[in-house]
Amino acid sequence: MTKYGFDESAWESAKNEVKKILIERAKLRGMIPYSELVRQIKSIDVEAHDQRLFHLLGEVSTEEHTEGRGMLTVIVVHKHADMQPGPGFFDLAKQLGKDTSDILSCWVKELKNVHGYWSKQI
Repeated sequence: MTKYGFDESAWESAKNEVKKILIERAKLRGMIPYSELVRQIKSIDVEAHDQRLFHLLGEVSTEEHTEGRGMLTVIVVHKHADMQPGPGFFDLAKQLGKDTSDILSCWVKELKNVHGYWSKQI
């Protein structure tokens, strides 16, 4: 079976890689640009603006939100300009019941939530 053109096991491996990378960064209360994240993913080959990456990040955030740890991908941001997550993050946040009427407030609240949770995990 395939998922977004990748072998399903490779897709799951990539998702686990992304979670591990993001958790390590969140523990330090950091953020990571899309371009740096894709360079660290070894299971599949995606670019920073690849729609498949956005699906991967969406699955990670949905799973983490469901587990009560917040939208982990809140720390994946644009390298330049607004230094925030892309519009897909906010679309998903709205689907998950977050208040996105002010995206800056939404982002900061979710960032504090994720950093707060993971910085306490040693």
